[in-house]
Amino acid sequence: MPEFITAIDLEAIMTKALTVGMQLIGILIVFFIARAIGRRLISSGFAKMSTQRNISEARTQTLEKLALNVFSYILIFILITLIVGIFEYDVTALIAGAGIVGLAIGFGAQGLVSDIVTGFFILLERQIDVGEYVTIAGMDGVVEEVGLRTTKVRGFDGTVHFIPNREIGSLSNHSRSNMQAIVDISISYDDNIDEAVRVMQAVCDRIAAEEEAIVEGPDVLGVQNLGDSDVVIRILGKTVNMEQWAVERKLRKALKEALDENGIEIPLPHQVNLYKGDQPSG
Repeated sequence: MPEFITAIDLEAIMTKALTVGMQLIGILIVFFIARAIGRRLISSGFAKMSTQRNISEARTQTLEKLALNVFSYILIFILITLIVGIFEYDVTALIAGAGIVGLAIGFGAQGLVSDIVTGFFILLERQIDVGEYVTIAGMDGVVEEVGLRTTKVRGFDGTVHFIPNREIGSLSNHSRSNMQAIVDISISYDDNIDEAVRVMQAVCDRIAAEEEAIVEGPDVLGVQNLGDSDVVIRILGKTVNMEQWAVERKLRKALKEALDENGIEIPLPHQVNLYKGDQPSG
């Protein structure tokens, strides 16, 4: 048997491997316990703060998700540091390396720094909160998460958009006040406009009495446009946030039924085709 093999202390190696394995298992157990306890404490703390300070639920969810993210990053860094320490690597070198990486980010990764700075001001100025309907970087949807680096928006088709904060050049928040329900209904040129307005307003008054989501109106404003084959009449009302589409659908159905009952036509587009006849032979 070669001398280098006989020189290997298998018992010491096995003992060391067992010790390292037990330490890793212990650290992972502590990590998962600390993560579960930390998440529960953060959630309960924000719930208590929301009740005591009368903070809106959307704002509480926004800050809670951000705190959970920061807590996870810190916990993972501690986990990596402890694991490296098990293998007797100089932890101070790792921490120093983290500082060097931080400097490298500051000098080189300008996009990441821009993400963090923009995200910080979005949160500081309370431009958006979780659950609000927004338009960000050309994307429409409901905010699911606001972070220091990215903002998560779920589109109405279910697609989740991860938008780097530096790309948020303009932001439209559609959920900070009452929304408008706008419905345009066309009638034919042959119908009496005043009669159509009367019928439509009666429908609007009935829907307003039935629908709690309506804050103001809806009212028939009058003729909005004169089309090629129709007269467009506009109805406008105000609703609570995120309920404008449901109110618009209900109004369209009720208006269509009422116009049919009163013999008022919603015209189809008309097209007249002229055909040039055969030229007489001379």
